Amino acid sequence: MHDDRTIVEDRIERILKQRIRPAVYAERVPLTLAAWEAPDEPVPVTEALRRPYERFERGTPWGRPWSTLWLRATATVPAQWAGRRVEAVFDPGFVGDWAGGQAEALVYDGDGHPIKGLEPYNTYVPVTGPEVCLFLELAANPQVLADGMRPQPFGDPATAGGDPLYTFRTADLALLDEEVFHLRLDIQVLRELMLELTLVDPRRHEILRALERCLNALDIQDVSGTAAAARAELAGALSRPAHASAHTVHAAGHAHIDSAWLWPIRETKRKTARTFANVTELAKHYPELVFAGPQAQQYAWVKENHPELFERIRAAVREGQWVPVGGMWVEADGNLPGGEALARQLVHGKRFFLDEFGHECKGVWLPDSFGYTAAYPQIAKLAGMEWFLTQKISWNQTNPFPHHTFQWEGIDGTRIFTHFPPADTYNGSIHGRELAHAVRNFRDKGAATRSLLPFGHGDGGGGPTREMMERARRLRDLEGSPRVVVGDPGEFFAAAEAEYPDAPVWSGELYLELHRATYTSQARTKRGNRRSEHLLREAELWSAAAALHAGHAYPYDELDRLWKTVLLHQFHDILPGSSIAWVHREAEATYSRVEGELTALIEAAQAALAGEGEHTWVFNASPRARREVVTGVLVDVPASAAVRPAPGATADPVKVDGLTIDNGIIRVAVDEDGLLTSVYDLRAGREVIAQGSRGNLLQLHTDLPNNWDAWDIDRHYRYQYTDLTSADSTTVVECGPLVAAIRVERSFGKSRITQTYTVAAGADRVEIDTEIYWREREKILKAAFPLDVHAEREASEIQFGHVHRPTHTNTSWDAARFEVSHHRWVHLAEPGYGVAVLNDSSYGHDVSRTTREGGGTTTTLRLSLVRAPRCPDPEADQGFHRMRYALVAGAQVREAVAGGYAMNLPLRTVKGGAAAVPDPLVTTDGDAAVIEAIKLADDRSGDVIVRLYESLGGQAATVVRPAFPIASAVETDLLERPIAEVAHDGGGVPLRLRAFQIRTLRFRPGSGFRR
Repeated sequence: MHDDRTIVEDRIERILKQRIRPAVYAERVPLTLAAWEAPDEPVPVTEALRRPYERFERGTPWGRPWSTLWLRATATVPAQWAGRRVEAVFDPGFVGDWAGGQAEALVYDGDGHPIKGLEPYNTYVPVTGPEVCLFLELAANPQVLADGMRPQPFGDPATAGGDPLYTFRTADLALLDEEVFHLRLDIQVLRELMLELTLVDPRRHEILRALERCLNALDIQDVSGTAAAARAELAGALSRPAHASAHTVHAAGHAHIDSAWLWPIRETKRKTARTFANVTELAKHYPELVFAGPQAQQYAWVKENHPELFERIRAAVREGQWVPVGGMWVEADGNLPGGEALARQLVHGKRFFLDEFGHECKGVWLPDSFGYTAAYPQIAKLAGMEWFLTQKISWNQTNPFPHHTFQWEGIDGTRIFTHFPPADTYNGSIHGRELAHAVRNFRDKGAATRSLLPFGHGDGGGGPTREMMERARRLRDLEGSPRVVVGDPGEFFAAAEAEYPDAPVWSGELYLELHRATYTSQARTKRGNRRSEHLLREAELWSAAAALHAGHAYPYDELDRLWKTVLLHQFHDILPGSSIAWVHREAEATYSRVEGELTALIEAAQAALAGEGEHTWVFNASPRARREVVTGVLVDVPASAAVRPAPGATADPVKVDGLTIDNGIIRVAVDEDGLLTSVYDLRAGREVIAQGSRGNLLQLHTDLPNNWDAWDIDRHYRYQYTDLTSADSTTVVECGPLVAAIRVERSFGKSRITQTYTVAAGADRVEIDTEIYWREREKILKAAFPLDVHAEREASEIQFGHVHRPTHTNTSWDAARFEVSHHRWVHLAEPGYGVAVLNDSSYGHDVSRTTREGGGTTTTLRLSLVRAPRCPDPEADQGFHRMRYALVAGAQVREAVAGGYAMNLPLRTVKGGAAAVPDPLVTTDGDAAVIEAIKLADDRSGDVIVRLYESLGGQAATVVRPAFPIASAVETDLLERPIAEVAHDGGGVPLRLRAFQIRTLRFRPGSGFRR
């Protein structure tokens, strides 16, 4: 029996491959081809139609890397094919088995109207008339990762070369034999199901015998003529209904398109158009299709570049065949964007879908981001979201996640219903092995009966195919298989939550035990993001203040555009540093332009507030008052306010003795090697640096991960490193009385580092300004601070709060967190004393504890400064970097919060008049409540929006005090839609906040106040 079964299975495979598949197209006639190669970047179809075309032959090599070849294909449909299904079939030289990341095309009719895309698993174009004239916009995208994680030149046009990548194979008119097409799908579905059933399952043998009878009825010399008879032998096996207890797979059409990755943004615009055209074409033939499309930015590109296609999408949304999902501008990284940026991802995404389609997204759709901040549940709920979808946690290296369906609890206690598909893919194809894996893998059996499967080829692969839809039809109710129901993801979440009201709770971040290097790779991209986020804060704050105090025009359009630009670059392969060189080179240029535009907006608003004159004004955009040295004066500046400095602020002078700096608060000693031998807290009477250790020790590690160079840092990196203890020079460059500084220069390999330690009057910290000329390869540079603090856990800032992580490795979950993320600060403390490390552009770090000889514990914090991966960008991080970080002695979390804002929002000085300085636009009471954003309402009403949060991790009371009389005060969601009126006395709003709670208030200024 075993041998007989194997023989039949082999027979099925051969006949399916060698006889049935070739017979799907009964007849073919060649298309006549002519071509025009675009000389540089892509051109609109209107321009391509006007160009002269030259004869083009099959077998011709084509496609310089990143080039575009326009192909005209013409023919007359044979008269005898009238009334039958005719298709144009193309193979421009597809290679490999990945549908995306290679040759692709968008096909237009002779008048330039888009029809559909061409990809390796989507090679046909429907033909409707007797004369055929098609134009193919062929993209020669290189296969960047074809050789795995090896450095190669294709990620930059300057190094990609000029040799053709592809050889054109096929361009035919073909007659589709629909009976053979369906026979192929019948056999595929049953064969795949059979192979997933156990050897003792009677159903497996029933299917085997049905397939055997099918092949016996098929004449391999006349497949077309006998296909119907062969199908009849399978009808019984295909008609048996699924078991009553069968798992239900809710299948949603999808096409995960990375907004940049192994291709530039300009190519994503074309990938999106090709895929969206495919989906709207497929929907004509499969009314049950529901396509889940995320990322508002991609729709915006289609609207701009292909308005006709965008109208087809509108129609599909109205028909219920297309569902915008996710509600984000792009599928952003899940850890690195700041709190306000993460909120704006949802604001801009949801608003686009509401404005364009009248559709409100109810769930976050983030299958591919590299871990997810514990702030997400609250942010999502405040944007009107009800569910959350992810997939990437299934990639964990060490600890399988214990649930597929659960309630995810954030740092403030908010919970959101969450699911990640047990099929372990967001590019499903509805094959038998995939469905069987989903059922076997589902970890919530016995309590839940359904899961979600996003299906369709991503990244330019074209999305769902007709073969997938046919498989779904056959598997809707089939014995031995889970039921497959194609539908709206929102319907799945509603049904899943209804059947699982007591789903387990996961509290805290969804940490991905993989891709930990994305906190550090491409440091200039990360610096650009951090700088842009804070410049946007400044631009909104000062523009709002200038509008209300000085009648300055608020730059609504400019801010909207700049926010969307920054949000785009938070996509989960741009900000994490995992894209090709082209992407990151463009990102750096974009961030430079954004900085220039935002600086101009800030300066214009500040000039309006300060007026004309030669008096110095100092502006503080941070939410905490500050005492700092500015323009040679120690000055006190209120939160979110301006002052004209005047004598009055005093502090002990800064003194320098050799390489020791003392400002009466801290005493900092640097040795000849340029390392911190002591940071002594004079107030507490204790040393910060662990005995026998040195701080700011730069450590250079070999960094070659097992896979995924730009993405991963593997545990073994720790075992090969060099301590950079030799300095070329250590020099005092400022010696008080307000500021003292020591500059250290060191070189190693082909690289150079200059670091300047600075201590200012009245400061409790030593700042370290770092300039790196980096020419290392496959290395990571860390800055180590061994601290004399017995810290059982660390606190790291995340969006709108912070998380605690253990500093030990008691469990495999703890040990897997050997590299973790932070935002502006990390805090380490024992009862009664703490230390903070601030930064202006770093996102990765590690913390470890060691026992000292003679007793006591050293807790070592190491910031990750810069890496040097070679794939997919062989020149990643090479060149110049600048960053700042600081060690704060005796800091509690409140000082860490204030210091993080201060480091990222430097004081600005402006020349202005002698008029009275306006009051801060909005202030709060106490240390806990922090204002994250002050802006004018997006509806251009002139109302003032204030977003604040509790920052210390406990309940807090505060009063929000605008500098204007309050006509009305309303609490809103993130989209500035009203939730409830809040009590006020005309001058302030008392609020109580729970731990890490975010609240958004909308104020209407009273009559008589400038608006």
